[in-house]
Amino acid sequence: MVQETIIAVAKDIHKFKRDRSLGTFKGWLRNLARWRIVDQLRRRARRPLETICGGDSSHGCELAEIPDPVGSTLDEVWETEWQSNLFESAVERIKRKIKEEHYQIFDLHVVRQWPVGRVAETLGVSASRIYLVKFRVISLIKKEIRRMETEN
Repeated sequence: MVQETIIAVAKDIHKFKRDRSLGTFKGWLRNLARWRIVDQLRRRARRPLETICGGDSSHGCELAEIPDPVGSTLDEVWETEWQSNLFESAVERIKRKIKEEHYQIFDLHVVRQWPVGRVAETLGVSASRIYLVKFRVISLIKKEIRRMETEN
């Protein structure tokens, strides 16, 4: 489904128009992915039960064992992935704009979740410096995320 979605994006990207009244890129991409998932589920629904259960009814394959595609909320998964990718993109952009030392402090303390004492000892900086850098970098990341969201 992922490959089919990427192929569809490659074929149809020229059809996407940057117009807020028509919707966002994120919404357009979500719809493409949703349509591919629905297509895949339709194809699977057409297969006989024997092919789903491995062809042998003695294994006790029951319909209750087949996962319900509606059970997982696609929108929640999509939103979580979107936010994660948005955050990672913002961090990469900010990483290029700030001092290497500041990014290293942020990476060790926030991303890798090292305690302040360990970061201070490793990098030879004060705890107050770590908190200040953390605050400033997170502020820059939030600002970058807002900017990226308004672009879409």
